[in-house]
Amino acid sequence: MELSQILMDWYRNNQRDLPWRRTNDPYAIWLSEVILQQTRVEQGMPYWLRFMENFPTVTDLANADEREVLRLWQGLGYYSRARNLHAAAKVVRDEYNGNFPNQYEQIRALKGIGDYTAAAISSFAFNLPHAVVDGNVYRFLSRIFAINTPIDSTNGKKEFFVLANELIDKSNPGMFNQAIMEFGAMQCKPSNPDCSVCPFNQYCQSFATNTVSEYPVKSKKTKTRNRYFDFIILSDEKNTILQKREGKDIWQGLYQFPLIESATKNKNKLDLSKSEVANYLNTNSHKMVKSSAIVKHVLSHQVIFAKFWWINMESVSTAKDANMIKVPWSQLGDYGMPQLIVKYLESED
Repeated sequence: MELSQILMDWYRNNQRDLPWRRTNDPYAIWLSEVILQQTRVEQGMPYWLRFMENFPTVTDLANADEREVLRLWQGLGYYSRARNLHAAAKVVRDEYNGNFPNQYEQIRALKGIGDYTAAAISSFAFNLPHAVVDGNVYRFLSRIFAINTPIDSTNGKKEFFVLANELIDKSNPGMFNQAIMEFGAMQCKPSNPDCSVCPFNQYCQSFATNTVSEYPVKSKKTKTRNRYFDFIILSDEKNTILQKREGKDIWQGLYQFPLIESATKNKNKLDLSKSEVANYLNTNSHKMVKSSAIVKHVLSHQVIFAKFWWINMESVSTAKDANMIKVPWSQLGDYGMPQLIVKYLESED
């Protein structure tokens, strides 16, 4: 079976016209790969276009303020991707004079770049023979060869990595990598793939045994935990208070309204005590206006149950906590915030 030839013939006829495929600029390719991690193409496209417009070169990205980078990233989630992107851009600026490295090992050494992304950049931009192995590739190869080794095991990762590098077309590795990922995304889909029109159906071992839905095999189930957030919106006619999230937790570097996180057993608060509100005020002149219904927000490993409490004040002054800042309501859009808060504010407009 000439797997690589069948794949690339299919790709020539079925590939999507995506802007990062029209260039061999490693910066543009890298940016697309980072944005599309855990993100659908339809969702990621506007972000890629926006980043390329605001930061057309890797040096432009490196010179940007982190707050601006996070603001443009707002809504994509997994904000560590944006911070790593920014940090790696600074390395390219400072250590490579703004010229993106052209060797796999150098690319792999950049912050936030793993085996897959390094292989993608080095093959798409420089046509180096390094196979990509992402979720689409795992699914395709596991079904074709009926591989029962769990893809989330150490042995599984090694097995698929070796197989993909054996199969790659070394004369055209960039196109082969594009083809195998595109095939997994468009034809060999996770659910209900149309195997009747698949060019590999006469070779596919899982199709022959009617076990397509059983692949790829995973050994672990992702555990999730519930968290309970009460956001305090302090407001006068012109200003509010924002708090920057720090530490190694979700939404690091983004801004939120002052937060009380309750223990699981307490869940969300039925009411706020005067002492809890007083933690964020330099005055006692305030009035509780309303509280929202509980908003459920699902992340990959967490489920957030959030409630918003509106408190009106005669004048919002600098908050007690040094990590908080007074922000005019008119400038709220200049601060990157979690999508949970953005959607809630939009619902209040």
